[in-house]
Amino acid sequence: MAVPFWNSSTLPPTNVLKYYLYKSTKAVEFYRPIMYLFFLAQGLTFTQIAILEAIYNLTTLVGEIPTGYIGDRVGRRNSLLVGTTLISFTLVGIGLSSSFQALAVLYVCWSAGYNFRSGSEDAWLYDTLTDGRSEDAFANVRGRGESIALAIGAAAAITGGYLGSIDLSYPWFVASAMTAVGVLVLLTVDESETYERTDTDDLSLRRTILIVRQTLSQRNIRAFVLYYYVLYAAVTYLVFVFLQPIFETVVLDLGVSQSRVKSLLGWFYATYSLFGAGLSYYTGAIRARLGLRTWFLWLPFIVGGALIGMYFVPVLALPTFLLIRGLSDVTRSFAGQYINDRIGTMGRATVLSAMAMVSGLAVVPFQLGSGILSDVASPLFALAVAGGVLVVGATGVLLWEAPIER
Repeated sequence: MAVPFWNSSTLPPTNVLKYYLYKSTKAVEFYRPIMYLFFLAQGLTFTQIAILEAIYNLTTLVGEIPTGYIGDRVGRRNSLLVGTTLISFTLVGIGLSSSFQALAVLYVCWSAGYNFRSGSEDAWLYDTLTDGRSEDAFANVRGRGESIALAIGAAAAITGGYLGSIDLSYPWFVASAMTAVGVLVLLTVDESETYERTDTDDLSLRRTILIVRQTLSQRNIRAFVLYYYVLYAAVTYLVFVFLQPIFETVVLDLGVSQSRVKSLLGWFYATYSLFGAGLSYYTGAIRARLGLRTWFLWLPFIVGGALIGMYFVPVLALPTFLLIRGLSDVTRSFAGQYINDRIGTMGRATVLSAMAMVSGLAVVPFQLGSGILSDVASPLFALAVAGGVLVVGATGVLLWEAPIER
């Protein structure tokens, strides 16, 4: 039995604390409450916004395995440094942009930055916990990190909403500065001993790809990848894309004045983040009480049903968004625990990046289809269709093969 990280005498607590601090710098996304309103203010259509998101995910598709490989070869911390620096500069560029073409280029850079961070972050954390024989605490530690980050992000959301009411560009600039603080934190972080003991000199790209293929072909992983990384992750990604225009429509229908929408979005995102923080803090307790199998078997049907229901009763969109936000980070931590427990240190960052690549590829048709449906009908209708696809698709996977082993 692995030792819980809070009781371990061998786990380096300083690195865990630095992980929490780094997560906090990632969460201060001041632009998040006004992100899509900013794009609409630049004259973009819903279809163009969907294309930007598709560009982001196609870049993820192309870049995940190469950047994961780099993380495995040169170190997870170095990979995080490159990604965080790139994101900081990109956020400034977005705040200064006013055309679809410029934003398309910047979205490539933004995605590349996250490519460098996506697999390396969880790989670094899991191996750091392995140093203290506490790898079983991964979901708990990651959940606590998300909880702290989301709590801090709540204040950033409120601030971003008010900054956006002054000028929609300001939240991007402030977010860039806070992201740069993450670079300073990473400069003080050490690589894990588990990684340092691994002979990465013999890790060729060809061998890395072979490790990824072998992992994805495992019976206890392939159905899970389809179930979570393809279906669930793709559908819930759309929720974050269409939250703002749907929120605006709902509150205007409730009689709120247009001038108050941006500041209310900030408060809603704060509530949204705090709800997610509360659930994330108890990730370990949720896992102990329900178990991964029960969690994942019920999840798609609860979320899919809620998305369908809010189309018929639009005001239900507000609690539905809170529900999906709360479930999101807990589910991501559980998924990371499930996959990490079944792979080795060699090639870990690349395998985790490959999972993100699969998710990025799967979401593209969802994005393009939802963008067209939103322009033709409404974002609410697009999310209802996505919810139906999630329920039907999850049922199909369960009939084919159990995504979570007993």
